[in-house]
Amino acid sequence: MFEFHLIAKDGKARRGKIYTPHGVIETPVFMPVGTQGTVKAMLHKLLEEIGAQIILGNTYHLFLRPGTEIIDKAGGLHKFISWDKPILTDSGGYQVFSLAKGRFGNRKAKVKITEEGVEFQDHLQGDTHFFTPEKVVEIQEIFGSDIIMPLDECVEYPTTKEYAKQALERTIRWLDRSISAKKRENQVLFGIVQGAFWEDLRKEAVQKTLQFDEFLFGYSIGGLSVGEPKEVMYEMTEVVCNLLPENKPRYLMGVGKPEDILEAVERGVDMFDCVVPTRNARTGTLYTSQGVIDIRHAKWKEDFSTLDPECDCYTCRNFSKAYLRHLFTAEEISAYVLNTIHNLRFYLKMMEEVRKAIEEGNFKILKEKYLEKVKRKL
Repeated sequence: MFEFHLIAKDGKARRGKIYTPHGVIETPVFMPVGTQGTVKAMLHKLLEEIGAQIILGNTYHLFLRPGTEIIDKAGGLHKFISWDKPILTDSGGYQVFSLAKGRFGNRKAKVKITEEGVEFQDHLQGDTHFFTPEKVVEIQEIFGSDIIMPLDECVEYPTTKEYAKQALERTIRWLDRSISAKKRENQVLFGIVQGAFWEDLRKEAVQKTLQFDEFLFGYSIGGLSVGEPKEVMYEMTEVVCNLLPENKPRYLMGVGKPEDILEAVERGVDMFDCVVPTRNARTGTLYTSQGVIDIRHAKWKEDFSTLDPECDCYTCRNFSKAYLRHLFTAEEISAYVLNTIHNLRFYLKMMEEVRKAIEEGNFKILKEKYLEKVKRKL
């Protein structure tokens, strides 16, 4: 039912396929983030048109709204949102821990971490909830997502090594409990490797997570892209990838910008997700083959050329920079839709070219080509 096939390698960069009950996922893959059962400013039809293979759902947000009971009555998350391709749901752990830092608005919420689980106040009504590893698995089993994540503890940057080690060990104990709680056979579980920003802790985390290898379909690298320097993120990613088994997919959670994805692919990562392309689209930052454009800028006011002559998306086939700027400055809803179509297509086309380059042994050439694009500001 679930299989991962490694097809080709170019250095450490990997080309593979993940077989799921809802379709095949070509890797390396970028997964658009559908936090609340939808990718913001997009329709599922548009996602399919631009080549999305899999989307993410967020356990924390879907648990709060519309709630597990509604999704259960609908027949699961696929039916509720009318998406027949694969879905990955995260554990909600990152969102819970983000609450304590006030990342959902300015208000900081109470978060209490114990061995049993996490007690927290939600960001909507301030109600108190309690997530255990078992409950998080149960919620995701009700959702029926193809790939599920265990509850883990994501530490902030900076943190102390002592606390990072405690969080690592708690994550491992919670993984053990998550495995025991899992009942559905038509879902697969990934282990999450923590260890923060220390090489020895990351190695320890891999070693301890590998004890559960027979129960895990793949491995996630968590706790990165939380404010640490890029060099640290790349270094920790490489440390972990060098120790993970070749025959299972690797997922770098919450990453990232195009340059971060390319660096991680070079180090052996297969799966990515991030809100960057959709969030940037809604603030007017657009990725193109010529460079990065701020569509709000007055210099595009009378530029009637296409946004990106090398892009095949609906936006670029039909509209000029001048029109896109007009929509954005007029705060038309269509501006966010058209910008999001383009940014996601840029990401998905980049991944298509990455897969082809790995097969042909040209990944480094392609990487440099894209790095030049995304670092140029127009």
